[in-house]
Amino acid sequence: MNMNILIGSAWPYANGSLHIGHLAGLLPADVIARYYRAKRDKVYFVSGSDCHGTPVAIRAKQENKSPQEISDHYHAEFCECFNKLGFSYDRYGKTSSDEHISFVQEFHRAMYACKYIYEKETPQPFCEKCNTALTDRFVVGKCPECGEKARGDQCDVCGVVLDPENLLEPLCSVCRSAVTFKSTKHLFIAISKFANELTTFVNAHLHWRKNAIAFSRRYINEGLRDRAVTRDLDWGIDVPKDGYEDKKIYIWAENVLGYLSMSKTVAARRGEKYDELWGADSRHYYVHGKDNIPFHTIILPSLMLANGDKWKLPDDIISSEYLTLEGRKISTSQNWAIWVKDIVDRYHPDSIRYFMIANGPEKRDTDFSWREFVNSHNGELLGSYGNFVNRTLAFVYKYFDASVPNGKQDSEISEKISALFQTVGGMIEVGNLKEALDTIFEFVRFGNKYFDTERPWQTRNTDVVKCADTIFNCVQIIANLVVLLEPFIPFSSSKIKNWLTIENSWSVKSVSAGSVIPEPEILFERLDKKVVDEELERLQKHS
Repeated sequence: MNMNILIGSAWPYANGSLHIGHLAGLLPADVIARYYRAKRDKVYFVSGSDCHGTPVAIRAKQENKSPQEISDHYHAEFCECFNKLGFSYDRYGKTSSDEHISFVQEFHRAMYACKYIYEKETPQPFCEKCNTALTDRFVVGKCPECGEKARGDQCDVCGVVLDPENLLEPLCSVCRSAVTFKSTKHLFIAISKFANELTTFVNAHLHWRKNAIAFSRRYINEGLRDRAVTRDLDWGIDVPKDGYEDKKIYIWAENVLGYLSMSKTVAARRGEKYDELWGADSRHYYVHGKDNIPFHTIILPSLMLANGDKWKLPDDIISSEYLTLEGRKISTSQNWAIWVKDIVDRYHPDSIRYFMIANGPEKRDTDFSWREFVNSHNGELLGSYGNFVNRTLAFVYKYFDASVPNGKQDSEISEKISALFQTVGGMIEVGNLKEALDTIFEFVRFGNKYFDTERPWQTRNTDVVKCADTIFNCVQIIANLVVLLEPFIPFSSSKIKNWLTIENSWSVKSVSAGSVIPEPEILFERLDKKVVDEELERLQKHS
């Protein structure tokens, strides 16, 4: 029975270019979406650019542009990057769009009528030099608990949750001037009243990754804090409540609602019933880096609970760990980063996608190394997979007049293929993408070994029947590999599917004897080892 699948990947801030750390956290969402489409489920794969808030406003001020100009520029850049990398969004929007703004205001208007929203006077951090109100993350100082450097929302050293007014020696993170505090009235959501519901919710999802469970439990155990849903800002969504005309909806209380607003747009465009996406016959994935965990396991569920009982809480939290670069933490301020807009034009998109899954920070921090990237491309994609496809199909084209020979299906190979669809599918569904990819490439290596053991280059002269059997079975292996690998490396898969006329459905494939194939092209070009030195020099030069 087909299911409704919602897959939401985190919304990147539209105040600067994407780097490979962002990509590592977002790519798993596209893999999962492509898999479920191949299963013929109804997929809503959504995300967008986070255009509001202080980060965008500050960048605009620095460049003497409007926040709209800045966010639109980076939104267009993000769309181009995602398109070149094969992200198959059903809707990639932006928080500044009418479709999102109207949805959020309607959601908040209904939420304000509930018992979980209240008014409260609170100190608002303000930078006189920047002449702007600051969000918690843009206030830095010393932690009152351990004395180490901390942001206004949390100390990363001791882990204590903070408010900006708790910091010792608070400064504006942009200009380093002293921060003042002004008393102001805001609307708050009583997250503390959802302690029981959130505890039950987290405990019911022990299949989440360890970081998601640990972070969520820590937030609950330390005592859930009520949070303001409005803020004194110039750039954002207007608060739909009388008396709040000079304020905006706090960014954290509207950006996570983008999954709801964009999926509603998709449903309307398709002529589908939006309510069915939130019914029991659905599964919802939220894909992001570990720094975004509480926004998806605490904040989003709290907003849903406060709004009403219509919404289905998250089923799966796919939360990546951190990616470092050549042994160092990625730093945008020091330009120690690999920008996605640059690498998408220099390297094969499948090569980038493959490396980010095979060596990505799925369950532990990992490091991006140019040497490993080149070795991965040359060794696995080209040397193992590309080589197997090329030598098999080139053999068909050259020695069997471009026609798949009539051969006998090997029962062991048939059993392996059948088992793979179930095994790999199960791994993808629980977010074990690295293990799924490794499992597929074990089968690639099996195919190469089978080709070498059967020696078709010899048997074509000594035993034509055996040669035909070997090549026939190698073609069947390829036909199924392209479907198994399509979620991970869709560009090369699309080429081979066209050559073999393969339909992209998650089921065992077969290519009939006599099927004619075109002259195969080389799937991947070898990367020269000098690329490593060139990229390291470029990185050092710009940092």
